[in-house]
Amino acid sequence: MAMDGYKGFLGLLVSALLVGFLSVIFTLVWVLHYREGLGWDGTALEFNWHPVLMVTGFVFIQGIAIIVYRLPWTWKCSKLLMKSIHAGLHTVAAILVIISLVSVFDFHNALSIPNMYSLHSWVGLTVVILYILQLVLGVFIFLLPWAPLSLRALVMPMHVYSGLLIFGTVIAAVLMGVTEKLLFALNSSGYSKFPPEGVFTNTLGLLIVVYGALIFWIVTRPQWQRPKEPNSVLLQPNGGAREGPEGLAVNFSNVDTSDSKLNSEAAPKKRNVTVDEAGQRSTM
Repeated sequence: MAMDGYKGFLGLLVSALLVGFLSVIFTLVWVLHYREGLGWDGTALEFNWHPVLMVTGFVFIQGIAIIVYRLPWTWKCSKLLMKSIHAGLHTVAAILVIISLVSVFDFHNALSIPNMYSLHSWVGLTVVILYILQLVLGVFIFLLPWAPLSLRALVMPMHVYSGLLIFGTVIAAVLMGVTEKLLFALNSSGYSKFPPEGVFTNTLGLLIVVYGALIFWIVTRPQWQRPKEPNSVLLQPNGGAREGPEGLAVNFSNVDTSDSKLNSEAAPKKRNVTVDEAGQRSTM
């Protein structure tokens, strides 16, 4: 099935992937060039894993997971496969986020720095908890074949809304964290003099904002939505409707109509065959 405005979609998709990838590269350059690198020894080198993993997992990979249903070349794939890819990308992002949180708390505890006192930490931990809760509920309700169709239909709008809300809040938390780190590392007077690190990291923040804006635009265009799949047929003894393997309601009125049509077309053929056989027998 052709997508409306395919060239526009492709241009925005390439732009989003490029900006998101640049965000990850800028984060790596920041910690490797300006912040002395990476390590896992309780020092600031261990803390540097926090921005790298957050931008890579919580921003870049989460954005890809959000728009994966919009890719037109995946529309021929089964819905179950796309659900698995969607959940898998979010799971990878969640793992990276958890590791980044461990690096922060380990660094703070090693240097006796208080935990959870800033607005960045409050917003950040809250959105991490909501993200993991969203992932777990999404797997149990939409991926595993346990939840009834009525529950899926009820939860789906909230699932979509909360996913976008979480993604937007993540971007806000990342921007707060970048600013907080620059204020600590450069102190307020140094930051105000436009040092190279400050300008470079501010550019990183702008890239993250642009990436988020592109993802929001792609995912909110109705003409780029994945087409609905045709209903699958599962027969039941009582002739009623049953939920298909991918959560689709089945309408058996079409099945009855098509069967009656086939029967009506087949009836004259049967009579002709009977007449032909009788004629052959009489001739013989």
